[in-house]
Amino acid sequence: MVTKLQCEIMNIVGRKTQEVMDMRSGRGAARDFLHPLAFSIFLVFLFLAAPRGANAQVHTRGIDVSKFQGNINWNKVAKDKTVKFVYIKATEGTSIQDPYYKTNVAKARKAGLLVGSYHLYSSKTTAYQQFANFKKMVKKSEQDLIPVLDIEGHHVGRLYMARVDKLLELMEKEYGVKPMIYTSERLYREHLSGKKYRQYHIFIANYRGYPKARFTLWQYTETGHISGVKGYVDISKFNRKHSLADIKMPKKKSDKKEEKKGMEKSPDGKEAEKVSDSTKVAQDTER
Repeated sequence: MVTKLQCEIMNIVGRKTQEVMDMRSGRGAARDFLHPLAFSIFLVFLFLAAPRGANAQVHTRGIDVSKFQGNINWNKVAKDKTVKFVYIKATEGTSIQDPYYKTNVAKARKAGLLVGSYHLYSSKTTAYQQFANFKKMVKKSEQDLIPVLDIEGHHVGRLYMARVDKLLELMEKEYGVKPMIYTSERLYREHLSGKKYRQYHIFIANYRGYPKARFTLWQYTETGHISGVKGYVDISKFNRKHSLADIKMPKKKSDKKEEKKGMEKSPDGKEAEKVSDSTKVAQDTER
């Protein structure tokens, strides 16, 4: 597939080539000849270097927010076509609940963004207490993305990994999927790099450069700017080997059955989508 940029480059190269062909002979002409020729060569280089096909797509980015971002204009955020998802702080420890959580979830989803929730781990209370706090705030039906357990060194002191493991286990049992683990490269190396955690997606925070640790998501800045968010916001992007599909909540069995049920063979042998009257009403309502 030829991009718009490549088409423009080809047109310019064609015009410059014609100029070269129309040049008159002579020393002055030879001097003038070099300008369009060099320019054409440069444009050919740009053409070859220009991204094509899937590589021409912009990188998918995501943000994570909490009460510190205050009131967010989610419609403005959604207008940034590179921002496709958001992780919203729900809880911290045993009793802290983000006062903006419910509003952020509702408005972000309404604006068309995929939403996930995170819990900030505390080493001061049990896994059961922290899980109860998270479960009370985070409804599975409102989650587009897998939950995140946020483990930050300056909050935890000693990690108590048995407690971390139990919390991961409780979250997986409730939400039907292994949570993603957000952490620093140091904590990853010291506590989370073993085989025990290989099945977990890792969300690495590194503001100095490309992570050396294994990761699915990379939070590359804490001082980003996105229209609709006042002040700084954390921004993340995927490892080249991963995509949004890897962190989406798994579909329910009932959803899969409905999808299968909604397809039937048409008379000409092609797949035709069968949509029930109730589904049509729901679709019309969403539009």
